Amino acid sequence: MTIRAFVSRWHERFETWTLVAMAAFAVAIWAFIEVTDEVMEGESHATDSEVLLALRNADDLSDPIGPPWVEELGRDFTALGGVGVLTLLTLSVAGYLWLVGKVRAMLLVLGAVGSGLLVSTLLKESFDRMRPDLVPHESLVYTASFPSGHSMMAAITYLTLAALLARVQPNRATKVYFLFLALIITVGVGVSRVYLGVHWPSDVLAGWAVGASWALLFWLIARWLQDRGQVEQD
Repeated sequence: MTIRAFVSRWHERFETWTLVAMAAFAVAIWAFIEVTDEVMEGESHATDSEVLLALRNADDLSDPIGPPWVEELGRDFTALGGVGVLTLLTLSVAGYLWLVGKVRAMLLVLGAVGSGLLVSTLLKESFDRMRPDLVPHESLVYTASFPSGHSMMAAITYLTLAALLARVQPNRATKVYFLFLALIITVGVGVSRVYLGVHWPSDVLAGWAVGASWALLFWLIARWLQDRGQVEQD
């Protein structure tokens, strides 16, 4: 078999976007490992502290930088990554998929978000990192700090749903729009957690990495099952 024939058969079996997703999955996992290593060795503390303090009024650390409406905007964005909002959104999409007869796709969505929440909880309990104590918290917290659950679950939920919506759109610009919107929301949620003083920046980076890898993993699972006729077609 020639090299050209081998590449042709490989491309027929794995679409370009599938290969891109596999590469992105590997990069996300690597990023999480690197961030975790720095956190465990204490190498991230100086940068984490510098970023947190840069987002506060130097004369009053209880006051985040910016006018009051910016603080309120931060709370609005952080709510988009909360359990209540994500649960409502996920169940709403699951209900729609059930009504249109895409039961297996519905189970994949529920599986991605539900298992992601479980993994987030297990990771928090395993690392048991203390929340930032340099500045007052502008939002109620009741779990460990690493990785950021809001950042992780926002990435899993919004990226998974964006990928689902993008697959049924014939127009490439529309596909890009959905994915870009999911990224903006995910980034906004993570930034808001640092701005409100409830997470170290490294917590958010780790949450993004795990969340993105989890969304990519389930996207790959969906493609694999669909190729075998075990998930409804687009």
